Amino acid sequence: HGHATHDHDSKHDHKHDTTKHSHDHDGKPHSHGIAASVVQEDANLPKQWYRGNLHTHSLWSDGNDFPEMIVDWYLQNDYDFLALSDHNILSEGQKWVKQSLSNERGGIQGFKRYLERFGDDWVETRTRNGVDEVRLKPLGEYRQLFETAGEFLLIQSEELSDHFQQHPVHINIANIRDVIRPQGGDSVRDTIANNLKAIITQQQRTGQPMLPHLNHPNFGYAVTAEDIAAVIEERFFEVYNGHPSINHRGDDTHVSVERLWDIANTLRIAEYNSPPLFGIGTDDSHNYFGQRGSSPGRGWVMVHAAFLTPESLIHAMERGDFYASSGVTLANVEFDAESRTYTVAVEPVDGEQYTIEFIGTRAGFDPSREPRFNEAGEPLRVTHKYSAEIGSVLQSSENVIAATYTLTGDELYVRAVVTSSAEPDNPAFEDQKKQAWTQPFGWKAALAAKAAETESVEGDAGTDASK
Repeated sequence: HGHATHDHDSKHDHKHDTTKHSHDHDGKPHSHGIAASVVQEDANLPKQWYRGNLHTHSLWSDGNDFPEMIVDWYLQNDYDFLALSDHNILSEGQKWVKQSLSNERGGIQGFKRYLERFGDDWVETRTRNGVDEVRLKPLGEYRQLFETAGEFLLIQSEELSDHFQQHPVHINIANIRDVIRPQGGDSVRDTIANNLKAIITQQQRTGQPMLPHLNHPNFGYAVTAEDIAAVIEERFFEVYNGHPSINHRGDDTHVSVERLWDIANTLRIAEYNSPPLFGIGTDDSHNYFGQRGSSPGRGWVMVHAAFLTPESLIHAMERGDFYASSGVTLANVEFDAESRTYTVAVEPVDGEQYTIEFIGTRAGFDPSREPRFNEAGEPLRVTHKYSAEIGSVLQSSENVIAATYTLTGDELYVRAVVTSSAEPDNPAFEDQKKQAWTQPFGWKAALAAKAAETESVEGDAGTDASK
């Protein structure tokens, strides 16, 4: 297959800060190439990069601001789409809360700020049993204030929040139609799988595309690489979540989220003969008053889609036509299946230097693994220790704004990570640098080769038996 190159449609000229959004400095959109084999049904339609956050909390669950205030922030900060994903609830119907609730959760004059921004005609209040209350608006009402076709989209979502014993198992569902209750399970894997079954059942019943992604695997160190590798129905997870408490970098006993991704993807391709996980970036924002706690603007996805609709965005993400970011914007991500080259180019910001690493696992990697033990010598329920051949750096280029990797044919997958010398505007942890993570490439060929190998082995067995 050759690669198809798609020019962005310039139908909407964002006033985007070019350090954050994928437009050239003169405001003109630039072209982007992606493998024809990846693109499929709408390969001939012009595509555009859309920036969005798929993990956001409001007063409907445990956030500290009103949904309209939150949406307004994302709209003003150059996002194209947003999913408000409250815990085990959809923002629909009647919900009244204390006017003081925002302040009780760390908001600063939260109700007053809301009233000043949207006015008496919009804000609904009442006094019930001596308590001043305010009605939380449902998505169906407030979306009318913000959405513009092709420019800004709100996507109904839920954070399906379950647990097995003390281990939190949370899955976000973008474009959900009806609320799903936690399904439970007999293990972490079983809990993930049961909740996915409920999501898939709703998708089939409604005919509505939905995008479930596993949240923050290192939150409470609940989900191991082995867990998420085994539940092959889940295709997406958060490689970056901006909440300070999700243990992005791991510790002496627990792998980092990125290492977890490489182990899980190696196991999926090598042992489960299944496609890899794609990595999403999110905010998981709860606090909208300053940069304390989990505040907005830390993690997002850039999706290369033909239309700014839930369906078009979900289909693009299912193809892997997106990347995750905590501050780096890419000018180009291109896989040319014919020459087997994988090119990543950065949209540079003055004063920043970039390192581009291509990371992957080669066939024939050392598969040995060993459990980790506590001081009493008991095995811990954590990701095992694996060889450095899993998720190794295959190529690294420093002080560049573009790099190309040529696949040799023995890679199970290759992904790129770009790291800037600069810190993000709103860092989630100490010494953090801005980054961008592309999706794994080359895995389709690896799975096809494995399938052909299996067929030929089975064919040989058949021949021997007939002798």
